[in-house]
Amino acid sequence: MIRRALLSVSEKTGVVALARVLADRGVELLSTGGTAKLLSDAGLAVIEVADYTGFPEMLDGRVKTLHPKVHGGLLARRDMAAHIAAIDKHGIGPIDLLVVNLYPFEATVAKPGCTLDDAIENIDIGGPAMVRSAAKNWKHVAVLTDASQYAAVIEELTVSELSEATHFRLAVAAFDRIARYDAAISDYLSSISAIPAGDATVARDAFPAQSNPGFIKVQDLRYGENPHQRAALYRDPSPLPGTLVTAQQLQGKELSYNNLADADAAWECVKSFDDCACVIVKHANPCGVAVGASTAEAYAKAFATDPTSSFGGIIAFNRPVDAMTIEAVSKQFVEVLIAPAYSPEALALLKGKTNLRVMQVDSYRSDTKAVEEVTSGWSGLDVKRIGSGLLVQSIDDHRLSRDAMRVVTQKHPTELQIDDLLFAWRVAKFVKSNAIVFCADGRTLGVGAGQMSRIDSARIASIKAEHAGLSLKGSAVASDAFFPFRDGLDVVADAGAACVIQPGGSLRDAEVIAAADERGIAMVLTGVRHFRH
Repeated sequence: MIRRALLSVSEKTGVVALARVLADRGVELLSTGGTAKLLSDAGLAVIEVADYTGFPEMLDGRVKTLHPKVHGGLLARRDMAAHIAAIDKHGIGPIDLLVVNLYPFEATVAKPGCTLDDAIENIDIGGPAMVRSAAKNWKHVAVLTDASQYAAVIEELTVSELSEATHFRLAVAAFDRIARYDAAISDYLSSISAIPAGDATVARDAFPAQSNPGFIKVQDLRYGENPHQRAALYRDPSPLPGTLVTAQQLQGKELSYNNLADADAAWECVKSFDDCACVIVKHANPCGVAVGASTAEAYAKAFATDPTSSFGGIIAFNRPVDAMTIEAVSKQFVEVLIAPAYSPEALALLKGKTNLRVMQVDSYRSDTKAVEEVTSGWSGLDVKRIGSGLLVQSIDDHRLSRDAMRVVTQKHPTELQIDDLLFAWRVAKFVKSNAIVFCADGRTLGVGAGQMSRIDSARIASIKAEHAGLSLKGSAVASDAFFPFRDGLDVVADAGAACVIQPGGSLRDAEVIAAADERGIAMVLTGVRHFRH
């Protein structure tokens, strides 16, 4: 039973309503500073912690709840006579409910111009100490660490006392919050390579000396890449808007590990386009990409690239999907469909495809824009697990402009060819290395992915186009890295390519450029490589 509660919150949303419910139940309210004033101004009887402990706040508020009357009241086990006798001897009353949210350290260090002193003063000491005490004694003390928990607690209190299951759930959430809080402090401080002078803004390393990733489980998965592997999906505490973990599954079977991996590849590719686009992914690689005047047109062009590989694929759109598009998509076997929205008519048609996993990502924004808004944490990083370690890098968000393309051949690409080259280059960024992509008229024609030699990727891309009945005459070709020899260039030229985009940088660049001149092909260099492993 809750007889005494201590409320001390930095974020005060909803605390008055919670305190009023407690007061109506006859609960004695203890509080500190601004929270006590807020409750008192709301007409609630509240005892200042300093009056309760008999010890005034000191050191500009750094010390106010670090007192035996607070921690003894939180830590005393009600089922142990020795504990009860000890607190009775020292005049310590049990505290049955703790409501604390911590100083806004994460928000403070995310602000431009944050100084080291600003950060240090927003490291909470008393709050985490109380939270740990209450959570450790979870069977006897309930602890709330976020305003989002208030409504459920109020609802449960209107019916009965808080259950043991609720106590445990709140304690776990409390320790989770402390873990994230301490991790944020560690990440911040260990990213500072030199102590700034005076009030200078802190210069931080993008990769701190110690990194403390903390992820929240979204769901268990049926299995991993293979049935004998266990799997689960986790998300960042603050995921980027417009990312797959923010998606809502509207219908269909449970998502698998492979579904999610391929869906992420499809979504990240399609949202990089400004025009209406469709991307079809199979086994982590785009097998069809196109832009069009409508989602139906974009889908038709993307599907035509490789109808065979598209069977059982993942389809992503960067525009709301209409019924005409769903009628076309329904003619093939699809594992997952992703879009920012669906028309009511489209959703009605989809109901007939009960096994199709339909996902909606509500907050769509381009990857570059979203990454620019990341100020800290892991959401803006690309992470790959290796044995007993992590490889961490910034996201490959480079976008090539027309001005950055350097023509190195006698023949110059036309304006339409430049459009095709830019399209092919964007697709190549999302294809596993070694990548060769043939494109024309805002669509892929052949995709060669993941081969150990670039010449094999070039051959596979041309074979794919041939199997789909597509002509490569006059097409544009993108290579994610330089051609090490002229043989790869000869393969794409033999297939019908009229222009090529590649990073350059090979010792044999001159040989490859001379081959392009010999074959009458226009070639541009980007100076940027897009390996994707």
